[in-house]
Order: sequence, then C-alpha cells, then structure tokens
Amino acid sequence: MTIADTQLKMQGAPQSARDIGDAWSKMVARRRLYTGIGLLILLIAFVSSVRFADESNAGHFFERLPHLFDFLSWLIPKDWADVYRALFDLPSPNGANGVGGEEFNFPLGRVYIWGDFYIPEYFELMIITINVALVSTIVGFVFAVPLSFFAARNLSPSNPVRLVTKRIMEILRAFPEIVIAGLFSAILSIGPIAAIIAVGLHTIGALGKLFYEVVENVDMKPDEGMRAVGASWTERVRFAALPQVLPNFMSYALLRLEINVRASTIIGAVGGGGIGEELKLSISRGFGAKTMALVLLLFVTIIAVDQFSAWLRRRLVGEHAFLLQH
Repeated sequence: MTIADTQLKMQGAPQSARDIGDAWSKMVARRRLYTGIGLLILLIAFVSSVRFADESNAGHFFERLPHLFDFLSWLIPKDWADVYRALFDLPSPNGANGVGGEEFNFPLGRVYIWGDFYIPEYFELMIITINVALVSTIVGFVFAVPLSFFAARNLSPSNPVRLVTKRIMEILRAFPEIVIAGLFSAILSIGPIAAIIAVGLHTIGALGKLFYEVVENVDMKPDEGMRAVGASWTERVRFAALPQVLPNFMSYALLRLEINVRASTIIGAVGGGGIGEELKLSISRGFGAKTMALVLLLFVTIIAVDQFSAWLRRRLVGEHAFLLQH
C-alpha cells in the first residue's frame, strides 16, 4: 500500500463526531428496516399457514378455535384424590361395584412381586421407559466413541474413511426416532426392543457428531509425541486423545440420557412400550385421573433424571468446569 492510498483512505474516513453519529444512525435504520421486513415476511407466512389450515380443515379451523381447551377440560378428574389412587393402584370409591368401569379399575394394574407386595403399574412402566433410554444411551455411546475418531479431521486414518463415517452418522440422525421405531415395530412387533433400536441408532448419529467436534479441538502435542516414538493410530487415540476428551464425552452422554428419556416416552405412543403407550391410551379414552397421574409421574421422573445427570456431570468433569473463569 502506497502513501497516496493511505491519504485517500484517511480523507474518506469520518472527521468528526457528527459523521460518526450519522453513520451509526444509518446503520441502525438499516437494521430496523431489515428487522421490519423479516417480521413482515413471518407475518405473511403465519397468515398463509393459518388460512391453509382452515381450508384443510374444511373451513372449520377458526370456527373450532374457541373450543381449543375443551379437550383439556375432559381430562380434569372429578375427584382429585383419584390421581393419587391411580398412581399407587389403590381402590377408588368412585368405581365401587363396577361403577365407572375401566376408568377407575386402578388395583387391576398392580404388578405383584411377592405375596401382597406389589409395584404400581405406572411405576413399572416408568422403569421400562428409563431402561429403554439407558440401554439406548449406552449402545449409542459405545458405537459413537470409535466413530468420532474416524470422523475427526485431525485423527482420521484417511479422508475416504472420514467422509464415509460422517455420512453414516448423518443418515443415522436424519430420521426421527419415532419413524425408526414405527419401522422396527412392524418388523419386530410391538415392544421395548424396537424402541431401543430406534433411540440407539439416533443416539449413535447424534453423539457421534458431538464427539468428533470435541476430538477436532484437542491439543495435538501429545499426539505428535506419540507419533514421534512410532506409536500406532490406535495407541495415539488411546493414550494421546482419549484422556483429553473423555470428560466431555461423558458429559454429552449424560445430556443425551436426559433427551432419550423423553424420546422413549414419545416412542411408547407408537408401540415402543413403557409409559408412553399407557399415556396415549389414557388420553384417547378421556381418563382424567389416570392421565394426570401419568403426567405427574413423568414430570417428577424427568426432573429427577435431570438433577441426577447434572450432579454426575459435576462429579465426572469437575466443579471447576462449571465456574466462571476470571
């Protein structure tokens, strides 16, 4: 760059606070214009989608809109004590002498273990759901760890291996778990096995992506040292890279466990077993007490899993990782 070019640039630069203020005002006005255009586009898209919904619903979308919460009112139990009874499979006075039918047959769901000792039906279904999530997470973790090293740019044995591995993981996470579960339910019949396969496959793809991004950010000096002494690729991964990334791997795996608990519940609605299937049946039949009991149990379980996962992450990664660095 010559001296003449520098002088031209200095002449073109703002020479006073007023020039700077004018430039700032123009930039703010331009951003506001872009924001307004964006909001207008969103509004047009929203109105168009609502009109399409109205036409698809035979013109009854707006007509039925005031009745949006009618369905929820059907699920409010007449006797809130029945929520507690449904949760622990206790007899209900509202279903005495066969009155009320299946809606109040809470004791029939008991799972007897020994003698009169039993596990409430919904607790057993929740255990099945948690087991599906846990097994799926373990399967996903076991397969995602080696795949992440094949997919990482800095440690992959070759570019073809890296590209193929990435494409495989993209395919595994491309389809929602519920779609995969529906496919395997048709092949393997209804049950937790189809749910485990569906959630496990999706977990491999999701964790694999998170893991290889962690691997690509490791310090490569230990790897260079291992390479200098003639270590193989497996030894470099095992002793140079894995100790650096394992705490983050465990943190992501625990986070995925929380997600899989929710996914396993949803998959139950398509035949994956567990609490999701019972929740779908209860809602479809309008059983208010049973629905509220299931929602309450699910809510408490998810909070408990989240808290336990956060506690375990802190123990594995270290308290210092959660503190602000000054």
